[in-house]
Amino acid sequence: MFGAMRKPHIISHPAPRVILALMLREMSTRYGQSAGGYLWAVIEPLGAIFILAAGYGMVLSAPPLGVSHIVFLASGFLPFALFQSMQVTVARSLIFSRPLLNYPIVRWFHALLARVILNGLTGVLIAAIVLAVVFGISPIRAVPQAGLILGALGMALLLGVGIGTLNAALMGLWPVWEQIWSIATRPLFFVSAVFFLPETLPQWAQDVLWFNPLIHVVGMMRDGLYGFYSPQIMPLYAIGAGLLPLAFGLLVLARFHHVILSR
Repeated sequence: MFGAMRKPHIISHPAPRVILALMLREMSTRYGQSAGGYLWAVIEPLGAIFILAAGYGMVLSAPPLGVSHIVFLASGFLPFALFQSMQVTVARSLIFSRPLLNYPIVRWFHALLARVILNGLTGVLIAAIVLAVVFGISPIRAVPQAGLILGALGMALLLGVGIGTLNAALMGLWPVWEQIWSIATRPLFFVSAVFFLPETLPQWAQDVLWFNPLIHVVGMMRDGLYGFYSPQIMPLYAIGAGLLPLAFGLLVLARFHHVILSR
């Protein structure tokens, strides 16, 4: 009399599998099939810190904090490098995965999330290894505070993700924005307290640099490494500086991703 009732067909959500596939694809593309790629990812920041410390030591006999030039420069270089790497890779998420975005199962936010997760985990792991090496070869008088160090790395990641997401949208709508942003941010390495302490600058310079959120990130990092250093920072400002562009970038991508991907 009545047709047989069909049982609902339950389909597992494909998003986790898609994101994992994209992560594995990028791991293979960026780091190759062996551990050599990841080994170089650790050696590169270590080499940069040692070279900077050697040059820094020729100019100053003692660092602004502590007794080790390597520790001081690592405390500024690592969070800056993490931010820079994250914002660049996230900004190019759609460009990197464009061939795969033609498949209906692969969405723009999958490409974004895959890069955020992979590069975030990789960046924090590399920073931890580099810090362990630095601690092992340098005299450390204070006990590092893991909470503050992780907080600084987390803020660096948030800033990178937020600015990278916004740039992904802007670069998709106006490709020339990539060149404009690259030129405009070249001085950022020199004004983010990698080489100096903001407190040693004139007051007018401190007031201007305060608006650079990386000053607060580096300040928290050094607060975690040096027990006697108490920087004048506002972590909530750095967090807001990451969340605001993240929210705006996601809104633009949600509204215009069809336009971006059709180009």
